[in-house]
Amino acid sequence: MTFLLVSCEYFYKHEDEQKPVARVNDVFLYPTDLQHLYTDTMTKSDSLLRVSNFVTRWATKELLVSGAKLNLNEQKLHEFNRLAKQYKNDLYASSYLDALVRRSIDTVITMDEAEIYYSSNNSIFTLKEDLIKFRYIHVDENRRDLADLKTKLQRFNSEDRYELDSIAIQFKSYSLNDSIWIKASQAISKIHGINTENKNELLKKSNFIQLKDSLGVYLMQIEDVLERNSTAPLEYIKPTIDQIIINKRKLELIKELEKDITKDAIKNKKFEIYN
Repeated sequence: MTFLLVSCEYFYKHEDEQKPVARVNDVFLYPTDLQHLYTDTMTKSDSLLRVSNFVTRWATKELLVSGAKLNLNEQKLHEFNRLAKQYKNDLYASSYLDALVRRSIDTVITMDEAEIYYSSNNSIFTLKEDLIKFRYIHVDENRRDLADLKTKLQRFNSEDRYELDSIAIQFKSYSLNDSIWIKASQAISKIHGINTENKNELLKKSNFIQLKDSLGVYLMQIEDVLERNSTAPLEYIKPTIDQIIINKRKLELIKELEKDITKDAIKNKKFEIYN
């Protein structure tokens, strides 16, 4: 297969100067058809192997297509051509509409819009797992101020929050943002001291937990809990609602665009229906 020894520079010649590297009946494969196979990090042997495999697969497919054209009946060939044309037209139309939609669609969802949709459809937003709001710090068990840290984490007034934030660099790990819902499974994976015996302690509202493992002490304050099968809270589900509303807008915009394109074509004599 001598085409494998062609210099790399050859693949960038103008198409009308190129010589084919392979042929199946009256279909030719040119160097420009192989350019996508190359990467800067490939060795010469890797590139030659990739080209060889590609050409073999290309030839096999072309031979199968050629055999199909000779052996399939006219009705089947006509049906395949119709489907191929329809698929191509669908791709063109879909790509064009997507470009128009991206240019025109409003992707900003206000809280009022999200609340209206949530109120009308909250029965479909059922939690599939437990959620919690909590804060925690992970520190060395020998800290002298451990009792003071525990008090501040439990009480957590504005002064406590400020003081814990200011020394957070000393903690092994921490999370003081207890205003967002997270999956209980995320907390379990983050905190090594939680196991099958004590994980239910996470699901007790207003519960304080102190756990110890070989890495130190975990201090946790559970602020709120929502168990599986409860209705998901709006603040947790809002990204999903935003996407639902955007998708609805997209469908409505596509319908409007299709109507406008058709009306414009009729107005400009590009589309006519003959009686």
